[in-house]
Amino acid sequence: MGFLIFLFWAAITLGVAIAAAWGFRAVAAAVTRGEMRRALRNAPLTASFGMLVIFIYLVVAILAPLIAPFPERTVVGSQFIPWSAEHWLGTDALGRDMFSRMIYGTRNTVGIAFATTALAFLIGSVFGLLAATVGGWLDQGLSRLVDVMMAIPSLIFALLLLTIFGTSILTLILVIAVIDSTRVFRLARAVTEGVVVMDYIEAARLRGEGLGYLITREILPNVTAPLVAEFGLRFCFVFLSISALSFLGLGIQPPTADWGSMVRENATLITFGDITPLLPAGAIALLTVAVNFVVDWQLYRASGLKE
Repeated sequence: MGFLIFLFWAAITLGVAIAAAWGFRAVAAAVTRGEMRRALRNAPLTASFGMLVIFIYLVVAILAPLIAPFPERTVVGSQFIPWSAEHWLGTDALGRDMFSRMIYGTRNTVGIAFATTALAFLIGSVFGLLAATVGGWLDQGLSRLVDVMMAIPSLIFALLLLTIFGTSILTLILVIAVIDSTRVFRLARAVTEGVVVMDYIEAARLRGEGLGYLITREILPNVTAPLVAEFGLRFCFVFLSISALSFLGLGIQPPTADWGSMVRENATLITFGDITPLLPAGAIALLTVAVNFVVDWQLYRASGLKE
């Protein structure tokens, strides 16, 4: 009987998700023009669902102070109050409203992950493009440094650096960005090496074009598609890394709301059959799946394949 109930609610959830994705695709196509409109009309429902989830997360992150019924750090009741009309998801171990902290956690966790991913891509892409374009000792030196850094497991490396330099938000962003920039460097260098050997690059060099012109005008437009796709995938890994570090106590520090630390702080409720600690984990998983849906669609578009 329980399994049938589960299947029923799963079917209901799937139907709502499909309807929401279809409606979002129709609205998005109606308010856009040109190539973007055609792309959205042909987007699969999975990509539409992913874009819808990302849009909802962005709205919640931006409007968090207006949506949340209570402040982020304020104690509003007793410890572990059950779900009620006043506290939709109950309260945590200190008596703070869980629903409000989930909303503020969207801004903190997603915002920090996006800033970290952007910094990692800036570092990795610049040095990867330079290494492949210049070559020689610069390429060898940067590549060997990246090999050494990648030989150390990323989570252990991050734990070590955060233990040494502290656990402030700025330090967290810098540490994760530097570690993840090694992966971006390898990709940027690999795709650039396939471009620098082309005839039009050699022709530009013979014309006397400088390094800046070669990278920005000749190389970068031809490597943008795989880098954009990698940005989405790398965002997921950074997002999960920050949540894992927060769960271990070395990520975003209390009292700042963060989904990883919220799971750790309220994990004891699971032993009493309360699923509240699983909700931040579910929010992490949902955003990861949504981003991957959109990335898969972008990779398909960039590949030039046709149905």
